[in-house]
Amino acid sequence: MRTFKICILVMLGVLSTSFTQVAQAKKAAAGTVTGVNPLTYTDIPDPDVIRVDDTYYMVSTTMYFCPGAPIMKSKDLVHWEIVNYVYDCLNDDDIYNLRNGRNAYGKGQWAASLRYQDGIFYCLFIANDQAKTYVYKTTDIENGKWERNVIDRPFHDASMLFEDGHLYLVWGNGEIYMIELKPDGTGILPGSEEKLLFECPRQGYGLRAEGSHFYHIGDYYYVLTIDWPSGAPRTAEIWRSKNIWGPYDEHKIVLQGTIGGRGDGCAQGPLVQTQNGDWYTIQFQDHGGVGRLSTIQPVEWVDGWPIMGDNTKPLEECVINLPAQGKDYVWANDEFKYKKNELQLVWQWNHKPDNSLWSVTERKGWLRLKSGYVVDNVMTARNTLTQRCVGPRSTSEVLLDASGMKPGDRAGIVAFQNNYLTIGVEVADNGSKELVGQIVRPVRRGGYGRQPQAAPQSPVNEVVRVPMTGNKVYLKIRYVFTPQEGDTCGPDKAFMSYSFDGKNWTEAEQSLQMSFDLSYFTGYRTGLYNYSTKQIGGYADFDYFRQSVY
Repeated sequence: MRTFKICILVMLGVLSTSFTQVAQAKKAAAGTVTGVNPLTYTDIPDPDVIRVDDTYYMVSTTMYFCPGAPIMKSKDLVHWEIVNYVYDCLNDDDIYNLRNGRNAYGKGQWAASLRYQDGIFYCLFIANDQAKTYVYKTTDIENGKWERNVIDRPFHDASMLFEDGHLYLVWGNGEIYMIELKPDGTGILPGSEEKLLFECPRQGYGLRAEGSHFYHIGDYYYVLTIDWPSGAPRTAEIWRSKNIWGPYDEHKIVLQGTIGGRGDGCAQGPLVQTQNGDWYTIQFQDHGGVGRLSTIQPVEWVDGWPIMGDNTKPLEECVINLPAQGKDYVWANDEFKYKKNELQLVWQWNHKPDNSLWSVTERKGWLRLKSGYVVDNVMTARNTLTQRCVGPRSTSEVLLDASGMKPGDRAGIVAFQNNYLTIGVEVADNGSKELVGQIVRPVRRGGYGRQPQAAPQSPVNEVVRVPMTGNKVYLKIRYVFTPQEGDTCGPDKAFMSYSFDGKNWTEAEQSLQMSFDLSYFTGYRTGLYNYSTKQIGGYADFDYFRQSVY
């Protein structure tokens, strides 16, 4: 009898193990690749993913940074490398040139839709500072230039679906609509009228349905959205119909839960099927100051519904039935050793660069940033060169040569977001130089969908001021996004330090409390800057940029 009871208990234990867990265990045993969430631990928001043969391509949001809309490539859905950008700059106007108090902070390119049809790659997204929708296309997604078309109407968080010679577009925020475009994506199809597909409930939702991803799979048309029900984390919900125009009167939560000890849910991302027939989803998770991080989850089809994670609960790890291959290349070190005046793809400028004011060839092995405009502060300065920060903890270090700087010039490195930290060199009217570190917490300048004003410079907390006797100084920012064992600080802290010999470092006691501020809407980056407050013509040289996880 005792043996019988044990057998029953064992059977019950097996039955209590979900089918997802069993499937994941089988894949792991097959020697496939495991994706540990978050995938790259850096800001890769609003992903859309497609597969062409055995290669996967992902596009992401980079807002106001230039070039914009990075194209990333993977062979295993885990390792992603930037291979191209969709555009260099959206417009040559006051907004992107940081002129007349204008800027694109919190705006620019949002939530792109990526598709491949008849040998052509299409990328569609809204630019909400322009109140327009852009449709780019190319035959060479990794190396080619993109042809642009402009639709003089903003389609919020839109998603394309090509079918039988037609091109449909689903978009919206709270109310989700559909319209038909011309088959080549160059505009709205004449005679096509928008139709309301469904409306997210108004009561009890902090964020109503948006971030659409539109598919025709099997017998159903699916619209996958992100929303935020009251009392729950951000949630992935899907709506379906057997007719493309609806009614979409069936819907289900397909992913809802938290991972990584955070209260933020995983949502807003695509479905993708591998060449082996398996299904996965990549959804982003808000992760504080470092940004919105991509996560990967398995997908099991249950009664025609794509159920993600472990029966809608996100997993810390996901086993992918593909061989591990490829590399991560979304951030990198740089010794600035170039033969041509070009930069690695991991670099993006803050707004549109003035290409006459930077060089990696004038001084071999150095990045030179020249001052060409008189501005008030680093957030109104052009040609700030940025890279994504990486978690859970990392450092960014440079060696700055200030010998070419003029009175009124400011150069150094910045922890770049609305609340920011700078440490660098200031040149006085008499030509003397001082090392200055500041923590700046500007007044909140807006929020979701609002045009921020120029960054005011109060209150400024100066924490370092040291006279310089030479021209070279080593600068470092240490980031703690998620504290690890032994850390004595809380999350989302940035610390500044400096050295005059590269060996003995002094770290300021005061730190920057970082946050994901909606007026900028991007994760923190390290920026290299040089600008003038009095006269143009000076320059600052950076010997290297080294970012490391510790």
